[in-house]
Amino acid sequence: IVKAGTREDPVWKFRNHTQGPLAIKVWLEEAENVVSYPELPNNFVLGAGATRELVTIGAFNSRKSWSYQLRSEALPGDPGARHRPTQAYRPPFAPNQAFVVGQAFGGSFSHSKPDSHYAVDIGMPVGTPIHAAREGIVMDVARWFSGAGTNIEYDGPRANYVRMLHDDGSMAVYAHLDYEGVIVLPGQRVRRGQQIGRSGNTGFSTGPHLHFAIQLNRNMKLVSVPFEFAGPDGQTLTPERGLRLKVSE
Repeated sequence: IVKAGTREDPVWKFRNHTQGPLAIKVWLEEAENVVSYPELPNNFVLGAGATRELVTIGAFNSRKSWSYQLRSEALPGDPGARHRPTQAYRPPFAPNQAFVVGQAFGGSFSHSKPDSHYAVDIGMPVGTPIHAAREGIVMDVARWFSGAGTNIEYDGPRANYVRMLHDDGSMAVYAHLDYEGVIVLPGQRVRRGQQIGRSGNTGFSTGPHLHFAIQLNRNMKLVSVPFEFAGPDGQTLTPERGLRLKVSE
């Protein structure tokens, strides 16, 4: 949030630092003699890299004092997006390599929450090239974290990742990448099969692997959705523990 204007006529502008849509919920606390347009609480969607005023706030009665606390929260993704892939997802590694799914949909170790329920963990050595499973635009990245652990509160936010925006508004997350293991930039369009980084062991992790999920923004919460991988012989594969994935192209 960026505050401008004057005390008597404040202007609150909201800035999206990502290269994709950002959903923002705005509300007032401890409001006295205040009116807003549009009425709060309210939800907004801010475009990639945009900065703009979303709400106007002023005194209901200009002859009386007025006060308020403006609160907001933001989450990537357009709540109106729908997951509509035109083909199965390419396994996210180099051609002629094969890796095994260690944890799949609903995995008991760490895939119990909505944002990761339909995620897969693919075991692979640190430094393995990671390739885009689907064409998209790099929405956001983290690249400077190192180390891993099992404290979800501390280690959870410390994973390197690439968040990719697809044409249907869904988002792919490639996580636990190596330190400086991201080789693409926010705003860059990436083709299916293009290398985007290197696998690692960062954040909430017990060993080297790639965490891959497709997510949507639903009611200001990230929710993972089921998907299928493309098999080496043209078939589609539903991820499950022990499944051997291979790219033959």
